Amino acid sequence: MAMVCLTDFEEYAKQHLSKATWDYYAAGADECCTRDDNLLAYKRIRLRPRILRDVSVSDTRTTVQGTEISFPVGIAPTAFHCLAWHEGEMATARATEAVNTCYITSTYSTCSVEEIVAAAPNGYRWFQLYVYRDRKLSEQIVHRVEALGYKALVLTVDVPYTGKRRNDIRNQFKLPPHLKVKNFDGVFQETAGPEEYGIPANTLDPSISWKDVYWLQSLTRLPIIIKGILTKEDAELAVEHGVQGIIVSNHGGRQLDGGPATIDALSEIVDTVQGRIEVYLDGGIRTGSDVLKAVALGAKCVFIGRPAVWGLAYKGEEGVREVLQILNDEFRLSMALSGESRPIQLAVGKLGKNRNLEFSKC
Repeated sequence: MAMVCLTDFEEYAKQHLSKATWDYYAAGADECCTRDDNLLAYKRIRLRPRILRDVSVSDTRTTVQGTEISFPVGIAPTAFHCLAWHEGEMATARATEAVNTCYITSTYSTCSVEEIVAAAPNGYRWFQLYVYRDRKLSEQIVHRVEALGYKALVLTVDVPYTGKRRNDIRNQFKLPPHLKVKNFDGVFQETAGPEEYGIPANTLDPSISWKDVYWLQSLTRLPIIIKGILTKEDAELAVEHGVQGIIVSNHGGRQLDGGPATIDALSEIVDTVQGRIEVYLDGGIRTGSDVLKAVALGAKCVFIGRPAVWGLAYKGEEGVREVLQILNDEFRLSMALSGESRPIQLAVGKLGKNRNLEFSKC
């Protein structure tokens, strides 16, 4: 069967991955209301196309943190790619290098940061960082990725504690014995104590606060992007603390159930930031028109998580490339049919009032 859209990859992955693996990737917190609303929120937004605008030539390129990428879609930090494909994150890195877009490598990778760089030495990569109770762990990995040429740190701030993912509890989800969180290989002593997604439970530091942004800035010259902001108040604090970007994210609905869909939270954050730093978004992107809506509302770039894993499950590196190519083709077509030829022309604005692209909400 031809893979025509991202839901084709989703269906393939659901049929071919083990139940525990599928449930892990698909999981949302509690009743999964926020996970599901990430998708439904895009369907409530309607485009109002403009016609006779000469879209004979289109250009999907944009820049993030000053680096040009082929179109405004990158790969969000998602864990355990080797569960979906034997080459795991190395295949993902090669795909994003080939397509020329941004790959945010997860702390919880089943390939090490060194292996990922070796697999795709010319790729454009950021690194997603958690803060641990043992700060030395965080410091060491910051220095590792900076030396390896990663271009930004993505500080994930919405996990003081792990959300309750019911199916993972029912399945007693654990990494199979042949896989590890490779970035921490050999760091933790073998114990009989409880684990949480491949590392000892209670390793994350719930005391993390805004002052830790300054601590992180003291460790590195890399740009710091905060992932997990959903309110204008926190967006303003991020700007005040000197970070270089925000990813509007609810962790794919895997943390607080009942929070807003990311596309619904985007406008107030963009309005607050007023172009002082770049704003990105993840959560719920499934079509090129979803990308168009997010970019038109002010996101500089969007990031996909689960669809990348579906691509891996289908055909490894080639599958991820196909997922990205479908999104690029759909985005280009949606732009043209809306009367736009370049994503840079899509102005920051509120729903219903945008300089070049208009919306309605149902």
